[in-house]
Amino acid sequence: MTNATNATRIIVRDIPPRATWALEQGGVHPLLARLYAARGIRGMDELDTRSSALLAPDKLKGAGEAATLLADTIAAGRKILIVADYDCDGATACAVGLRALRLMGATVDYLVPDRFTLGYGLSLEVAQLAAARRPDLVVTVDNGIASVEGVAELKRLGIATLITDHHLPGDEIPAADVIVNPNQPGCDFPSKALAGVGVMFYVALALRAELRRRGAYAELPEPNLAGLLDLVALGTVADVVPLDRNNRILVAQGLARIRGGQMQAGIRALFSVAGREPGRAATFDLGFALGPRLNAAGRLADMSLGIECLVTDDPGRAMNIAQQLDTINRERRVIEAGMREDAELLLDSLDAANRASLTLFDPAWHQGVIGILAGRVREKLHRPTFAFARGNAGELKASGRSIRGLHLRDALDLIAKRHPGMLLRFGGHAAAAGLTLTEDRLAEFEAAFEKVCRELLSPAELTRTLETDGPLESGYFSLDAVRLMQQEVWGQAFPAPLFADSFEVLNQRILKDKHLKLKLQKGGQRFDAIQFNFADGSANAAPDRIRAAFRVDINEWNGTQTVQLMLEHFEAA
Repeated sequence: MTNATNATRIIVRDIPPRATWALEQGGVHPLLARLYAARGIRGMDELDTRSSALLAPDKLKGAGEAATLLADTIAAGRKILIVADYDCDGATACAVGLRALRLMGATVDYLVPDRFTLGYGLSLEVAQLAAARRPDLVVTVDNGIASVEGVAELKRLGIATLITDHHLPGDEIPAADVIVNPNQPGCDFPSKALAGVGVMFYVALALRAELRRRGAYAELPEPNLAGLLDLVALGTVADVVPLDRNNRILVAQGLARIRGGQMQAGIRALFSVAGREPGRAATFDLGFALGPRLNAAGRLADMSLGIECLVTDDPGRAMNIAQQLDTINRERRVIEAGMREDAELLLDSLDAANRASLTLFDPAWHQGVIGILAGRVREKLHRPTFAFARGNAGELKASGRSIRGLHLRDALDLIAKRHPGMLLRFGGHAAAAGLTLTEDRLAEFEAAFEKVCRELLSPAELTRTLETDGPLESGYFSLDAVRLMQQEVWGQAFPAPLFADSFEVLNQRILKDKHLKLKLQKGGQRFDAIQFNFADGSANAAPDRIRAAFRVDINEWNGTQTVQLMLEHFEAA
């Protein structure tokens, strides 16, 4: 895709010297001290990732009531049914729910809606499907806060409901027996950024405390819920929720267990098919190797395949399913590549630089892959983007991705109020959201979305800005320094290190018609560098001197490891 937008700006984060000094005095490596200080860390206590530093479950509204409801249901020998969601967060939340509840004596099964026929969440149809399984209690994971009709239907049938979710609530809250959601009205839990899997993990912690109070573990050992933290880490990273301090603790604990060889059979199998090493597990592996393979099941097939991978304790079965997921993910990549080509043709007819938003639709697009496509276009053109595909009769379904400065769910809420009845359904977060409308109202939506984006986004916000950590000291272009950085927890709102510096270009060539490979020099040091999916296919794309924003990575070739610069963007120096 050609980059039609305003130029990219490379800026350097403010690095507070006093905070850097304080962290160094506390024993933090000087490079990490500088990176942490630039991300708002002011003291050593904020770097404590021991599980004892987690926020307590009793601070989460509804967690205590959920524990009581679950403990009563278990004590009475009643049946629980988990209604899951079809993404990685939903799958890991379901696996945490199943594993934790079974450890604590529950009779529990699960149901995951088919995204193509039933859509998202505990809808009326899903509630009827759930009721046919004759549960006494339905527990939602990573969905439910918008399921007014579904909860009402279960209530009418005499089935209790416990909603565990993290999505933003709409105007009407479902009349569930209990709701646990840090973003519900009246919840003052300090971390609003918990993923769906994090919420379910907290409910499990609260249930164990309740069973402890009831004397369940007077004779028996308590179940070790820390054994589920690999799942919590995967779902948290894959759902791209902000990595605030509490989420960083959950992810750090999960990664520590994975590196120590303590993980579910399915997690181990996913590492294996992805060709990654669990002993060196990093957030990158969770977000870009394991997450997409699990998500592929929900995008193209049935997410119960992903859930089965995470709940089986049989290594052979886990490997068999992981291989199936890997195959589905390869298929997803092929479909996505075709859709990206279609999108490029569409974008050629649009003047993206003079628009505040992008609304894309092709009748042939696959409903399960539009979210990835919207994300790719957003990354490339720095515009809030919705990609649409055909859904049920006469309906279009869209998945959207936003840029900093535009809260996507709030933008949809504004459109819904201005155009009553246009959006049949919508929901999501600040950065990602989904909606359904009838095909005949697509042009109306496109105009309404463009109008809202023009109102809410400033010209500066429509310029892609790369926040960097400035130059990397020459001594840190080393394998040890790269490994040191890779071991840390980076992600949404706590971004991985990105550096900026000027280099001489010694030579350059295009690999596979799309990747730009360069040999760079600075102050006597020479570096291998690459920019993937480089838009300009010409052989001499880079001038003699460039200013580049780059990450440092380890390139392995014929058993030899070398430091390689991964260029995000460059301009003439």
